[in-house]
Amino acid sequence: MIFNLKELVTNLSPRNSKLITAVLKVIFKKQGAYIMKRLIQIPLVISTLLLFLSFSTLQAQMDMGNKASKGEQLRTGMHKLWEDHIVWTRNVILNIMDDLPGTDQAVSRLLKNQDDIGNAVKPFYGEAGGKELTRLLREHITVAADLLKAAKAGNNSGFETINKKWFVNADEISGFLSKANPNWKLEDMKKMMHEHLSLTTEEAVARLKKDYAADVTAYDKVHDEILLMADMLTDGIIKQFPAQFK
Repeated sequence: MIFNLKELVTNLSPRNSKLITAVLKVIFKKQGAYIMKRLIQIPLVISTLLLFLSFSTLQAQMDMGNKASKGEQLRTGMHKLWEDHIVWTRNVILNIMDDLPGTDQAVSRLLKNQDDIGNAVKPFYGEAGGKELTRLLREHITVAADLLKAAKAGNNSGFETINKKWFVNADEISGFLSKANPNWKLEDMKKMMHEHLSLTTEEAVARLKKDYAADVTAYDKVHDEILLMADMLTDGIIKQFPAQFK
């Protein structure tokens, strides 16, 4: 007997339902083991396919990350180093202006940050270049600490003398950087460093006057400016050493 399966399914009467059931029993009896084997394999195939697709997506993301990572890792590292710079500078400002304990420890951590910055540029400017930058930055910090102490003591003449020394050091840092990298123009470096000093002074003075709203506003300006500085330094290195960032 030949059945038209499409017709049976389309005209699903009680009689046809019995016939379909009987046909399926015969098929399953003869091919049951084969069908079960295939049914078991389907989830395995789907799982394997999903795993492959997930791995392929992850690998693609990793490949994209690796292609962009060299430059972006440098930028992220620069951001971290210079944000540490202003965070620990703020810590020292708070300690000195508010007579808080832990000033020596905060200054020590801030000085370590200058070592970290120097070490970060050694792959590009060598051991001597990194050490010289660290020396200049450490002077930047020690002079700043003296400046804060003079401001706290109300020593105006001492403050002015130390402040001049601070700006001389800033110009020395600018000169060193501009000589190391032609993309870091001297005037741009000076402008960047002078703004950093002026904003940090604004932050410290606001704290000294207990103008806490102005203190917070000043720190936000310091933060914005330091990220621009980090980006400027990063962009200059990438332009100077393009082969290292391919």
